[in-house]
Amino acid sequence: MTAYLVAMHCKPLEGHAAMSLAEVERHLRDVAGWSLADGAIEKTFRFDDYHRTLAFVNAVAWIAHREDHHPNIAFSYNRATLRFNTHSVGGISLNDFICAAKVDALIA
Repeated sequence: MTAYLVAMHCKPLEGHAAMSLAEVERHLRDVAGWSLADGAIEKTFRFDDYHRTLAFVNAVAWIAHREDHHPNIAFSYNRATLRFNTHSVGGISLNDFICAAKVDALIA
């Protein structure tokens, strides 16, 4: 987890360009376990049971609401996969990495 990303907040990015592949790869070094997958950054989190998985998903929803930046979430009994990208820029933005770092801070 990178403290500078956790301290930041998402901003509206309409009219801005998506990050270049080089920028994405550079930022991926700051968020352990996240990877580039089909135009988004993605990470799967594993838990002991459904209750813990659902609690995590609800905490992610709170972060997403607060930052006004929402991931795609797929979850089952003991895992949740998050995918962040920024529709308004047509790719990946700093907002995705800010939210990834905040999610990682939940389980640090």
